[in-house]
Amino acid sequence: MNNEQAIELKNVSYADGPLKIIKNVTGSFRKGKITSLVGPSGAGKTTLFRLCNGIISPTHGRIIIQAKPIQVYEPTDLRRNVGLALQSATMIAGTVYKNLQLPRILAGDALPEDEAADLLAAVGLDKDLLMRHVGDLSGGQKQKVSIARTLVNRPEILLLDEITSSLDRISTHDIENLIEKINREYNVTIIWITHNLNQAIQISDDTWVMMNGQLIESGPSSLLTNPKNVQVKQFVKGDFA
Repeated sequence: MNNEQAIELKNVSYADGPLKIIKNVTGSFRKGKITSLVGPSGAGKTTLFRLCNGIISPTHGRIIIQAKPIQVYEPTDLRRNVGLALQSATMIAGTVYKNLQLPRILAGDALPEDEAADLLAAVGLDKDLLMRHVGDLSGGQKQKVSIARTLVNRPEILLLDEITSSLDRISTHDIENLIEKINREYNVTIIWITHNLNQAIQISDDTWVMMNGQLIESGPSSLLTNPKNVQVKQFVKGDFA
């Protein structure tokens, strides 16, 4: 078993004014593994991603990325190392190539066409799409382009926020296969939020169950088939009922 940690959280809390969103979370994500974050809406899962990506800072506690405190990273270096893809797969107006170039442009660098084509191939898209306008892509294609864009900077950790929730069954299956491929071939640690417990069991090595801003239970994804915590049992029963 790989016991190296990609991300560690130690007594992490986050409040927005009087509203406590993350409450004293302690736990870790194993390096090179796929971990699912599950739980009801409003549990704090997306906020936890924003903390791990450095978009916001904890009001209490410590976050350690690849054995280094998060605050020692320059923001641009942190986001190169910890990529983030969102459910909305937000694109800028223009071609697929223009969208793939964006991370390099922001870093004052360039993305050659052949490298961009290789990234499309890595996510299962034809290089002929490179000059296609993003407005002409399907939802599944946009999500794959979004993931390819996060791979431009070769991140070691990838955070995926409900990226299959608005896709049809075939596109969802494609993205699930892609997640496993990226994890396996690029050795990228993947942490993803899903509301589909079957996805978590089938795709992930580990699972975190969050409720009301707290980490309620964590461990191998098989925990969802036989949870120990009463709240988690009720949550799982409701999902599978």
